[in-house]
Amino acid sequence: MTHGLTVAQGAALSIGAVLGTGVIALPALAAQTAGPASLLAWIALIALSVPLAATFAALGARYPDSGGVSTYVRSAFGSRLAAVVGWCFYFAVPAGAPAAAMFGGAYVAAAFGGGLRTTLVTAAGLMAVVTLTNAGGLRISGRVQLALAALLVTLLLAATLTALPHARLENLQPFAPHGWLAIGPAAAVLVWGFAGWEAVTSLAADFRRPARDLPRATGIALAVVGLLYLGVATASVLVLGPATGSTEAPLAELLAIGVGGEVRVLTAFAALLLTLGAMNAYYAGAAKLGAALGRDGALPAWFARGSNAGVVPRRSLAVVSGLGVLALTIVAVAGVGARPLILLTTGSFVLVYVLGMAAAVRLLPRGSGSRRAAMVALAAVVALLFVTGVYVLWSLFIALAALIYHSRRKQAPFVETEYQR
Repeated sequence: MTHGLTVAQGAALSIGAVLGTGVIALPALAAQTAGPASLLAWIALIALSVPLAATFAALGARYPDSGGVSTYVRSAFGSRLAAVVGWCFYFAVPAGAPAAAMFGGAYVAAAFGGGLRTTLVTAAGLMAVVTLTNAGGLRISGRVQLALAALLVTLLLAATLTALPHARLENLQPFAPHGWLAIGPAAAVLVWGFAGWEAVTSLAADFRRPARDLPRATGIALAVVGLLYLGVATASVLVLGPATGSTEAPLAELLAIGVGGEVRVLTAFAALLLTLGAMNAYYAGAAKLGAALGRDGALPAWFARGSNAGVVPRRSLAVVSGLGVLALTIVAVAGVGARPLILLTTGSFVLVYVLGMAAAVRLLPRGSGSRRAAMVALAAVVALLFVTGVYVLWSLFIALAALIYHSRRKQAPFVETEYQR
């Protein structure tokens, strides 16, 4: 099958993976933690995204394989750590997807009522839509993602540009009401919104010309994500002022001020677009990764069907979707909300980034700009590992499970045949 992803579709997938649900709630959470000084945390994480995304793009262009980060770590350090990375990423998605879906569902509940029940039903519906979309194949997924990204960017620009004329510089005072050290915890909160630069590397082989198209798509996504995040965060602080930290829907407040009138339905629509964008990219990347892990022996060979470029990994996708439904059910029964799922997901991704950047330092050509970017990114994500704190224990548990499976599995590799596809 011909490779199908274009630069525009790849950029849309990256934008959806990184932008995701962060714009919905993070400006308020960061402002609650550090006040207007939270803008410095936004700037720091946008700056970190440049070497991080550039490194993943360079790796994807040189090693276009559906295994993504797992493939890079395998090439650098061997199959044991590759299995650890693969498991951390693969099993983080079923935890993160219900949390993201609940963010979107909460906006629907705010617009139409129904409380928690509406939130959970909407979340389940979002997960079903994303599963069916990806089951239709990457070409369908890419086209849907492109349309979602275009609508999303339009809505965010409208909210930011219409609200900014109401900005007041006095809302920057006091700039650091909780002290300068609060910028660190604010940055930790924002990590959720900047996870995702690795997601599209699992789809690198599905680009028409990976070596050229993947870096271009990443560059476009970097510019768009950075401008949108900083724009919405700045508008939230300058327009909403102290109320930024007390509202659960800063985007809705910006639209109400900038556009006027009742905007809850429009905001719910925007929230759904954000959620679909993030979940679509992650389901696609995780499904491909699971198939690659089955192909390489890091997961049972049953997962391997669909690991080849252009083939839909429906078995792996079914596992991701099924575990996501299980996680959503547990959250609904326990009534604990999405926060634990967010923290578990963040811990897993930080460990993935540490090992991925370490692999990049070893694999990329010495003296190259991409290797220097990898070294900067490695130092930054090691710092994030300490910021994550106790929640990184979940990723260590997954890592241990991966090592146990790796030590007991049969050593014979699985090779997918035309019949098995």
